[in-house]
Order: sequence, then C-alpha cells, then structure tokens
Amino acid sequence: MDRSSYKFYHVHENDTTALLKTYYSGDPDMAFTEDTLRCPMEKLHNAFSVGHMAGEILIDISAGPLIYHLYSACEFFREIILMRTNEKCIMEIMKWHDDRTGAFCWGHTTAHVTDLEGRSDQCEAKEMKLRSAISHVVKFDTESESLTDLIGVPQADCVITMWLLDVVCKDQEDYMRILRKIMTLLKPGGHLIILGVKNSSYYTVGEHKYHVFTYDEHFVRNALVAEGMTVLQCEVTPRKCESHLTDYGGVLFITACKQK
Repeated sequence: MDRSSYKFYHVHENDTTALLKTYYSGDPDMAFTEDTLRCPMEKLHNAFSVGHMAGEILIDISAGPLIYHLYSACEFFREIILMRTNEKCIMEIMKWHDDRTGAFCWGHTTAHVTDLEGRSDQCEAKEMKLRSAISHVVKFDTESESLTDLIGVPQADCVITMWLLDVVCKDQEDYMRILRKIMTLLKPGGHLIILGVKNSSYYTVGEHKYHVFTYDEHFVRNALVAEGMTVLQCEVTPRKCESHLTDYGGVLFITACKQK
C-alpha cells in the first residue's frame, strides 16, 4: 500500500476499543504482550527503582488511552497529569479513572507490575494509588504554541512520552519541532523518558493502516543531544511478536536529563 494513503493517529478517527483489544488486551492470543505491555512496564519499573527519578509532578504525553505504563511511576511522583490528542482517548481514560461500567480492564498489567514489585497481593491498592495520583487529563494539539499553557502548572520533574512521537510526526523536522514542545514541559534537571518503536512505517487498527515515522535509536539520541539533553540510557529490545499488523523492528527506551 502507498504510504501516502495511511491515516494519521491525531488527525483521523480512531477506534479506541479496537486499538486496545489488538495491542493491549490480556487475551491469551494477543500477539503483542511482550512488546507493548511487558517490555515498557519492566523498563519503567527498573528505571524508577534506581531512585534517581522522583518528585512532585510527572506529565505523561502519550498516544492512546493508556495508563498501564504509569503504575510504577505513581510510587515516585505525587501528581500525574495526562495529556492526550483526542476526546475519545480522554473519555476512555476517564471511564477507567472513575471505575465506570464498560471501562477497559487493565488487571493483567496491574498483576504484572505488582509481581515485579514483589507485591502480587496488592493489585487493588495499586489501581487505587494510580487513580488517586492522576489529577488532570488534558486535551492538547500538537500545533499548540505552548503546551504549558494548557495545564497551568509548574514544569514537571519527569515527562514520559510513549509511542506519541512515532505516530504524530511526519518527518525528522516534525519530530524535532514536537520534541522541543514536549521539553518545555520539563524543568531543568528533570528527566525525559521516551518509548517508541524502531524502523516502523505503519500499524493497523481494524481495516485501517496508520502512519508511523521511521527512525532508529541513533536519530533520537542525536536529537536529544542537539537540544541540550544528556542521554542516560538508550536501549533497543528486539521485536518478539509475529504479526502483519505492524512492521516495527524493536522497542526503543531512552532516558535523558534536561540540563537547562
């Protein structure tokens, strides 16, 4: 298929139910368990467990109605603010946050995180702690002049962005532009965590293919250094799943510190 025909995550309609079922469910036949669920959770658990990343405010500016990657973070930050590009994602997150009927069940991810922490009997407490830590869910536009104006709070001690840069950026110039905006959310000395996919061009939801910006770890590392960040960790976990639904080569995990 011609890549020009691919849809864009933040421009076109998204079927959040199909997205969650295809890439994030606890179904035994879900192909992406190792790559989209366990790998991010384990990387984040390990990063926070070291103890260098902690503070008052964490901002998560990610793609999709996802919350599972924040279970480890809620142990180290008092307040978590979520930023998402569309109303459907926000509605889905709020269904979970308010524990409403029909909300997506993240129990399989809660169980995995509490196992990592050696507290497998505290799944319910973990869910309650994350719900309590989330103070705002804010809609934003990648074209917004200033992302900080949308949240009205001081800059964060830590910013996590998972999959977002992959799916909203058209090219390298676009990536740099949006990365700079994300960095404005972070205070000097704060930490940026990026999760993405290496050498991908598309992912599929239902009958539709969506654009993914193709890049590798060298591009991201160089982009961060060019913007005055110190890269602390840069790892690529090779793809483990077999599926024609997307073509990424591995999961990228980067942590960096903002110098000024």
